[in-house]
Amino acid sequence: MFDHSSKIPITGDPLTDILRGLRLDGVEYGRFELKEPWGIQFPAQPAARFHFIGRKGCWLKQPSGEWVELNAGDAILLPRGAAHVLASEPGAQAWPIHGYEVEEVCKDVYCMSNEGMSECCRPGTLLFCGSMYFNLDGLHPLLGMMPDVMRTHELEAYEPGIPHLLESMAREVTMERVGSGGILARLADVLAATVIRSWVERGCGDSSGWIAAVRDREIGRVLAAIHLEPNHDWTVESLARMMGASRSGFAERFATIVGETPAKYVTQVRMHQARQWLIRDRMKISVVAARLGYESDAAFSRAFKRVIGSAPSHLRAEEQADIRQAN
Repeated sequence: MFDHSSKIPITGDPLTDILRGLRLDGVEYGRFELKEPWGIQFPAQPAARFHFIGRKGCWLKQPSGEWVELNAGDAILLPRGAAHVLASEPGAQAWPIHGYEVEEVCKDVYCMSNEGMSECCRPGTLLFCGSMYFNLDGLHPLLGMMPDVMRTHELEAYEPGIPHLLESMAREVTMERVGSGGILARLADVLAATVIRSWVERGCGDSSGWIAAVRDREIGRVLAAIHLEPNHDWTVESLARMMGASRSGFAERFATIVGETPAKYVTQVRMHQARQWLIRDRMKISVVAARLGYESDAAFSRAFKRVIGSAPSHLRAEEQADIRQAN
C-alpha cells in the first residue's frame, strides 16, 4: 500500500515499517585477555556497547549498581551505552578502559591486556567488546524503551539463530586464524541486531506508550509514514487523509493515543533526524535546513533549539570540544 502524499510504501505492520531500516554500525572493537584479579570501567557513551564472553566467566556491574554473573558464551548489549563495569569478581578494583595497553590487530579491532602484549596468549578471561551506533537518534522513543542491558541468554529460547552466532564467535575469538578480527566484528554486528529484533518481536517488553501507539491500526500507519520520511512536508490535513478521518477527528485521536499534537510530534521527529544528519553524517546546517524545507538557517535553528535544547551551531561546538578533550 502507498500513501499518495509521500513516496514511502506502507505495509500492514507499522512497527515493521519503522524498524525495517534499523541498523547497527560497529565503529570499534577490542579483544581483552585478562588475568585475575581485573576490572574494567566502561564510561557512559552515545554509542551502544556490546560484550561477548569468550572464555572464563566474569561479573557485570549493571547501570543500576547490581552485580550479575556472566558465563563463557554469554553476550550482552547495552543499547544506550550506559556506564558499567566488567570484573573478575564483584567489588574487584576496576580501571578505566582507556588505561589499558592497546595493539591494533586489524582495521578498527584492537587487542588489550592487563599484563602486556607479551602475555596475550596465556589463558585468562577472554572478552570481545564493541561500540556500535544505531542509525536512530539517541532520543528516538524506541531506544528509550530498551532496557539498560539486553542479554542473549534470556533470548535464546525465542531466537534459534543466537546460539549459532555465539558458537561462531567462540571459534573466532582466539584469533588464531587469518581474518578473525574482521569476522568477529561482523558477527558482533549481526548478533547485536538479532538481539534487538528478538526483543522487538517479543513485544518490546512493554505494551503501552509509544509501542502501543505504533501498533494502533490507524495511528500506527501515520507514525510509520512520519518516521520513514521525516523530510516530507507533513501537515495535519495530509496525515488525516492517510487515516481517512477529518482534520479535527484525527488530531484529537492522535493526541489521545500518542500524547502529543501531530504538529509537535512531526517537529520532534524532524529535529531528531536533523541531529543525526549533523552529528553522524556531518552535514552543513544549511544543507539540513534546506532538506527539511526551512526557508532560512535561522528558522531551522530556532525549531532545532526548541526541541533539542541547544542550537545546531552549539552542537557542533560541543562536538569539537569533546574531540579536543579526547586528544
